[in-house]
Amino acid sequence: MAAVFGSRVRRTAVTTAVAAAAVAALAASQAPGATNDQARDDRAGAADTTPSPDGDSATGDSPYYTDLPPLKSPVPPSSKPGGGVAIGDKEAGLPATVLDAYKKAEAAVRESRPGCNLPWQLLAAIGKVESGQARGGRVDADGTTLTPILGPVLDGNGFAKITDTDRGAFDGDTTHDRAVGPMQFIPSTWASWKQDGNGDGAKDPNNIYDAALGAAHYLCAGGRDLADKDDLHAAILSYNRSTEYLNTVLSWLEYYREGTHEVPDGTGVLPDDRSDDNRPSPGTPNPPLRPTPPPSTPPKQLPEPQEPGKTPGGDKPDKPGTSPGTPKPPDKPGKPHEPKPPRPPKPSPAEQVSRLENAGAAKLTATAGDTFAGRVAARAENRTGLGVPKVKVRFTISGDTDTRFEGGARSVTVTTTGSGTATAPVIEAGERTGEFTVRARVVERSLTAVEVPATVTARQADELARVGDKALVCEPGKEFADQVEVKATYKGESAAGVAATATMVKSAQDGAANDKGPYFKGADGKPVRTLKGLKTDEDGKLLLPKMYADDTAGTYLLRIVTNGGATLTVELKVAASASPTASASPTA
Repeated sequence: MAAVFGSRVRRTAVTTAVAAAAVAALAASQAPGATNDQARDDRAGAADTTPSPDGDSATGDSPYYTDLPPLKSPVPPSSKPGGGVAIGDKEAGLPATVLDAYKKAEAAVRESRPGCNLPWQLLAAIGKVESGQARGGRVDADGTTLTPILGPVLDGNGFAKITDTDRGAFDGDTTHDRAVGPMQFIPSTWASWKQDGNGDGAKDPNNIYDAALGAAHYLCAGGRDLADKDDLHAAILSYNRSTEYLNTVLSWLEYYREGTHEVPDGTGVLPDDRSDDNRPSPGTPNPPLRPTPPPSTPPKQLPEPQEPGKTPGGDKPDKPGTSPGTPKPPDKPGKPHEPKPPRPPKPSPAEQVSRLENAGAAKLTATAGDTFAGRVAARAENRTGLGVPKVKVRFTISGDTDTRFEGGARSVTVTTTGSGTATAPVIEAGERTGEFTVRARVVERSLTAVEVPATVTARQADELARVGDKALVCEPGKEFADQVEVKATYKGESAAGVAATATMVKSAQDGAANDKGPYFKGADGKPVRTLKGLKTDEDGKLLLPKMYADDTAGTYLLRIVTNGGATLTVELKVAASASPTASASPTA
């Protein structure tokens, strides 16, 4: 962790309870809406070594900043009168280069680890507590910090003891390790997770692009899905094994999710409080002393003693029966003031949910390549059956299928409306047929999920017709001059992508493959009288391969059958050509 930044007044260390309250308050202020998790494929990175709270952490459990965000949601930035840089809540302002690095890291892992669902706001939250966003954005144009950011020496004196692992290459210490850079990696962890985030060919923990991408891969390791509460908490704890650290990061995560804005590099808000009681790193100057507090207001002077029979400020005598200067007793004895007990924090929307009910289709069916007509929806209800708004519900398409939500995602997160209902986007069937399940569950809760079975059926045709009506005739042992072409339709429309089978059958009543007569040629040149795996083109048409005749003359049948039951039988003739007749002699 870096040393104290400049001259600051240190606030009292925050507690875990306050951090948890901040998380709940911020989460409750979120507005309805859907976010695409972009989980386009199954989880990636299963072969990685998963950082665990039971093992080494990314930072070696170095100190971190414990400042909490404001309880109120960030005020959206507004333009200054007459133009200029937008202004908003200072705490919601992120240095331009640092913000760009976080967003590029999110985009990169969305492609390489689509099942992770890493939000860039999580990187911003960790960057806040680890280095104050690279010391308020003190980085150059390439994203490298202007001065190194080093944590304390991990020599076991108040911290973990980690002997040198990099020969001082990253932290300059050949005896013990120190956390390095804006994301505060210890050298041994950086050696395993280093990345080149800005494409300059180097992997530098002091560069915000490299460090942010390395942190993204570290958090996503082991196939974690950060849209899942347990995986999210495990990822944060793998960075620093502290419950207070977890709550502090979650507080900033929710705050940044409510809105941020860009500020110039070097102008970000610097944090005040640290978990190590503000101890500076070795080799850094001690922070300036606190400013001397202003003198307190002098106490009011007591009134001077008055002569008997006079009241202060006048010459009128006191009322009979009272002693001079004796205070008047109260009319009624006062009731001692009892402080009101603090109100418990309001439960977050997710905490108010008692059950999740199906509010959409009970079952879904669609043909391959089509859009499902029904929609999947779920209603979050409390104990009394009322809908709970602003609850995040995650919809996931599971099973061996290439079906996706509109836009190509396998999972999306939707926030419930005022009635407590969340509706998933439309679902588009893929080409892979079979059954799968659409599952809805409340994010950050372990309630019973809503499951909707779904089926993708194969494309089909209900009618099959030949293109052209030319007779198909061939001499024995030769090749048919024409190929057979057919067109499939379904309910009067062209049926594209429909599977079909073509067979030289024995007779109109016997659909078994014939062992003589016309045939197709296989890849090895041998006769083939049944073709499987045929499929109509985008216009519903199917052109069969060339046909050949053996030496057996006769009339034969070719039968074509499509998925859905459309059938067409074509007649083929094998006959010798007629001998030319002798011409008549001319008459006289």
